[in-house]
Amino acid sequence: MSDYSEDIRQAVEVLRKGGVILYPTDTVWGLGCDATNSEAVKRIFQIKRRADAKALITLVGSIAQLERTVDEVPEVAYQLIEFSDRPMTIVYDAPLASAHIAPELLAEDGTIGVRVTAEEFSAGLCRAFRKPLVSTSANISGSPAPEVYTQIDPEILAAVDYVCLSRRNEAPGGARPSSVIRLSAGGLFKIIRE
Repeated sequence: MSDYSEDIRQAVEVLRKGGVILYPTDTVWGLGCDATNSEAVKRIFQIKRRADAKALITLVGSIAQLERTVDEVPEVAYQLIEFSDRPMTIVYDAPLASAHIAPELLAEDGTIGVRVTAEEFSAGLCRAFRKPLVSTSANISGSPAPEVYTQIDPEILAAVDYVCLSRRNEAPGGARPSSVIRLSAGGLFKIIRE
């Protein structure tokens, strides 16, 4: 087990001040901020040069955090999370979506995408911060997502308030975005991205 404690402590300090961080996730390197802070979320849209009509994913480090982030977690969501063999983002329909996050994170139709991360660093970061994090690939919109630290655009590196030290030395190894499943209030789900 790696000791990420000091890196996580510094990242949490920046997040609590409304800053934007660059951090390794369970998929690719990501831009992150406090998912309850509207101004921080707006900064991520600016850094990525991304239209704010395109929703961002929210990352949590445990089922308990998921339950504090989404108003109603259908039973099928727990099953999907438990049996998934890779990172999976669940898009919760408007009746289930949360008022506990920045409104900028909701899609135009009121949905919210949330992923429970099992990866050691990002899960530890979410738990230490005690709030959900924004998680979006660390790239300018339209450019490839960085699998590893060395692929991150210098413009992105210069725009954030803290760059995590952990996992910087990893070689590209086929990291890819999460699968995406949309879940409706009745427990029906639809695969958006495999």
